[in-house]
Amino acid sequence: MTPHTPYARFARPLAWIVLVIAAAFGAAYWWLLGRPVDLPDSPTAKIACVSYAPFRFDGETPFDPHAFISPERIDADLKVLSTRFDCVRTYSMSQGLGAVPDMAGRYGMKVLMGIWLGRDLAANEREVELALAAAKRDAGSLRGIVVGNEVLLRQELTEKALASYIERVNAATDVPVTYADVWEFWQQHPALAKATDYVTIHILPYWEDEPVAPEKAVRHVADVYQRMKVEFPGKQVMIGETGWPSEGRSRRDAGASLVNEARYLREFLNYAATVDMPYNLIEAFDQPWKRDLEGTVGGFWGIFDVQGRPKFAMSGSVVEEPRWSWAIAAGGTGALFFLLAGAFRRRWRGVAGWISLALSGFAAGTALAAHARLLYFACRNPLEWAVGIAAGIAAALTALSLARAIAARLAAPVNPAEVAPPPAQRRLLGIAWTEVFTPQRFLWMFFFALYGILMVFNGRYRDFPIGLFAMPCIGFLMLALLHTRESPLMPLVEERVLAIWLVLLGAAVVAQELGANAVAWGWLLLNLTLALPVLLAWRRAGSVR
Repeated sequence: MTPHTPYARFARPLAWIVLVIAAAFGAAYWWLLGRPVDLPDSPTAKIACVSYAPFRFDGETPFDPHAFISPERIDADLKVLSTRFDCVRTYSMSQGLGAVPDMAGRYGMKVLMGIWLGRDLAANEREVELALAAAKRDAGSLRGIVVGNEVLLRQELTEKALASYIERVNAATDVPVTYADVWEFWQQHPALAKATDYVTIHILPYWEDEPVAPEKAVRHVADVYQRMKVEFPGKQVMIGETGWPSEGRSRRDAGASLVNEARYLREFLNYAATVDMPYNLIEAFDQPWKRDLEGTVGGFWGIFDVQGRPKFAMSGSVVEEPRWSWAIAAGGTGALFFLLAGAFRRRWRGVAGWISLALSGFAAGTALAAHARLLYFACRNPLEWAVGIAAGIAAALTALSLARAIAARLAAPVNPAEVAPPPAQRRLLGIAWTEVFTPQRFLWMFFFALYGILMVFNGRYRDFPIGLFAMPCIGFLMLALLHTRESPLMPLVEERVLAIWLVLLGAAVVAQELGANAVAWGWLLLNLTLALPVLLAWRRAGSVR
């Protein structure tokens, strides 16, 4: 077909619509992140108890056997926490944490002292001995002793072995003794309650097998708590962990965000004020090391960030991203950069090409800002930073090269003689059609499909890098819309295979999320923007032949 066909007249307006929507979406996304969200106030800024682990700075992790947190660090942390919490819960006696009961007592705080149990029996023995010594020394500071945390969930000890540790500690101290695990595991091992003085359950709506939306999360906690009280009559039931993450991927309609964390904690504290229920929130500080176990989301359950700053207030509105204007500025910078780049070897006349470049640059800038924000929260080491930055640069350069080609096509009708190689050259290449962007498109399809496979088969802890892939995906879609030749483009066979996989993988992610995850739908949309032009060109080229 020629530029004068109905398809050509339809393709150009459609390409403009896509371009305007992309730029408008980038602006609207960041603007919405910067809007204050009204939430219910907490009845108090003082909280009963909070999980405390000091491993929050670069390189710190409890998995390092040589890690040791100095008493000075712990004392400084507890001094800060004492202004907001009446109690702290610990999980181990080693690596300096054995000093917590004594130091907490100086600030009038109580301690739920944790004993870490696992497969290493010698380490278990050291933990128990340290805990029993602390129980004798600091009994007045202890609210309870938690013998093991989610040991059954991790399948590191049998119920019988775990019970023997609990009974041993219980027999050696007058401090109340318990065990803590996800509430379903208490249902599966109810006999374990006989060895404890009270039952400690974890209720984390975000991590449930059927994730619970933040708006319904506190109701879910209340229902589970009442159910567990019925299942363990005569035993006090404590919520040993509950909370919400401020960053990371969404699980169905359970979105990890700062606003949702603030919403959940405020609503939970309102609920807790109406019932007689001991509880502990997870957690005091963000724990970056947990990203090794649970992806980005694992590192951001803290009420304070790694610098010890409150992430939000317990009253008033909450803003998801106070730095949203930086992203808008990134969009403006992208527009300016694309305009300057377009001035070199310009192949069009008139204002349409410049408008196209400005919109493309703004959309790319805001998308790159989203990618940078993901890297800020997700990257754990210099290698991940290097890979993430390199991928962002590659996406930006691809977007720039596509934007220049799109501007040339939108500014003036395409001259088929300028873009189609002569028949002799096509025969020499041995394919029906080859264009300058085919290698780029193939590479992006390959990496998109590769990441899609990871999302489908091992995606529980993986983020959706929407900002990274949006730049090339939308650019290739627009370029495909503007191919209005009489001879349709025949994609490479590898591209055809990848296109089919992209559609299937994107649909599979949405299905895994039961259609409830808006980000998963956005992921599918990007898959389609990259795959459908290839599939449609394949069909059109086949029909012409």
